[in-house]
Amino acid sequence: MVGKESVSLIPFVDAPMSEAFEVPSPHEKHIEHTTEHAHGRGDNFASRIAVMTALMATLGAMLSYQAGSTESEAAMDKNNAAIIKTEAANQWNYYQAKSSRQNLAELATHIPGVDAAHYKDEIERYKSQKEDVRKQAEKLEATSKEWDQKSEEALHQHHRWAQAMTAIQIAISLAAITLLTRKEWLKRMSYTAGGVAVVLGGLAWLHL
Repeated sequence: MVGKESVSLIPFVDAPMSEAFEVPSPHEKHIEHTTEHAHGRGDNFASRIAVMTALMATLGAMLSYQAGSTESEAAMDKNNAAIIKTEAANQWNYYQAKSSRQNLAELATHIPGVDAAHYKDEIERYKSQKEDVRKQAEKLEATSKEWDQKSEEALHQHHRWAQAMTAIQIAISLAAITLLTRKEWLKRMSYTAGGVAVVLGGLAWLHL
């Protein structure tokens, strides 16, 4: 009677004891160690690439802004040059009108019975007005050329920024491929393209 009760009072231990006494084999330990080591090395590699990609993406955003800004500047300068060139053309048309009136006044002085003195005064007045108009037209043409020059410089700078942006986009693409393939030579190519982008951006900044 006592024996049966003692047996019934013994606690039943199942899973905890089996898990506590589970001993992994040396092969399993080796696989686990190798996997953790490779995973840790992969994370380190991926982290470096991720940081560089983030930096290159930031640089790419700056290059994109500068490229767009200089393109807009070049377009505005070209528009200003066209407007002023139109004004210069209007002044030259005005100059031609004054020349025509001067020629008519000169012809009138040879007509018998007209007030020649009056037309001579008119001729002098038209000559004076023509000179002022000519100077104004030439001044406007010079200003238009200055705006054209500014537009060309801004467009050249835009091309430099665009080249730098293209290089950084290539660098980011190579970095993405590097992250997938984990090839060291691809990483070097990505960094090289990033360096080229920095050089081109520097040239653009210096207007070279």
